[in-house]
Amino acid sequence: MSGSKFISDRLFSLSKDHLSSTVMRLAVTSVALAITVMIISLAVVVGFKNQIRAKVVGFVAPIHLQSLDMNESYEETPFGLDERLRNCLEHTDGIRHYQCVANKAGMIKTDEEIQGVVMKGVGADYDWSYFEQALLQGEVPKYEDEGRSDAVLISKSIADKMLLKVGDAMRVWFIDEDMEARGRKFNVTGVFETGFSEFDERYVFCDLNQIRKLNHWEGDETGLVEVWTDSWEQTDAVNASLYYNIPPTLASYTARDSNPQVFDWLDLLDTNVWLILALMFLVAGITMVSMLLIIIIEKTSTVGLLKAMGASDRFVRRVFLHRAIRILLIGMLIGNALGLGFCLLQQATGFIHLNPATYYLSAVPIELHLSTVLALNIGAFVLWMLLLLIPTAIINRIRPSRSIRFE
Repeated sequence: MSGSKFISDRLFSLSKDHLSSTVMRLAVTSVALAITVMIISLAVVVGFKNQIRAKVVGFVAPIHLQSLDMNESYEETPFGLDERLRNCLEHTDGIRHYQCVANKAGMIKTDEEIQGVVMKGVGADYDWSYFEQALLQGEVPKYEDEGRSDAVLISKSIADKMLLKVGDAMRVWFIDEDMEARGRKFNVTGVFETGFSEFDERYVFCDLNQIRKLNHWEGDETGLVEVWTDSWEQTDAVNASLYYNIPPTLASYTARDSNPQVFDWLDLLDTNVWLILALMFLVAGITMVSMLLIIIIEKTSTVGLLKAMGASDRFVRRVFLHRAIRILLIGMLIGNALGLGFCLLQQATGFIHLNPATYYLSAVPIELHLSTVLALNIGAFVLWMLLLLIPTAIINRIRPSRSIRFE
């Protein structure tokens, strides 16, 4: 054990008779609360961003290709999936899967209700993994390349409004290019709920061949090609590569391009969490600095005595820093226990609920990784230690001849 640590362990007391003991307890509490709030803030923001992004991407895919025109309606201009486009999609690094889809506006009509929807036509190659997780009743439709299926997948929101359930028949009306109404009968095979009301209240999934028939398209024509990447981080790079290699009559867009309001909102969360981290760091840091100043002032005569016995300024600073580090580590240990305990409890029980209509989620999401926790703790510890060097500078100005008589 070093001499400075030995003296530090015996010099300070947590007895309530000393002002410094109260201040040290306050410092421990401040650091513990700061670490707790930091961990919870990061866990909630990361979880919230990832879950909302997954909901958006689940509907629109990370990247989609469509005809380059001025068409801003729900019904896209068709294009063919020719050999050049297929080769581009199959040989671009980072692409995991691609699928053809098409949208068409329609109107669901029952004996009691009427509801405008967007029929999203998907084919046999459609990746249902996201909707299989969100499925409440029934099953996802199974479509074939040939023929036309009347099976549809609807959201719980639409099912409740239209009084529909699995197995019911559903008639949808469409307006063709001659402004004449045409009806089609479908059968509900499944009901899903993602919690993302902007999509749940709008989309119904049907067979792509039904949309092709209604629009009088050729057999291989499509409205959109949805592209799935190996990871979200690759989206921009893959989109840039596609942009320069697809035919000039097509354009590529990312999920952020098609839903900027959602992603801008998520970006604001990063600003909020950085503000929270900065505030918590400053509050705890100021408390620690104040604590160390009070201890030094209270022990001024001791500082003078140590100097009179030959201790250097550096040695005396280490005596006080040992105590400050101990308080800091105790506070961080308590804070980590509280923060991680809350995160684990919320993950297991979801006891803090949210309004899905406002936040698109029914419970506060939690996502935290060990690397994030370690980086947060190491960063906070290093920054707080740099702050603690400031008050120890006062030790250099203490003179033994005057401080030994200090009261």
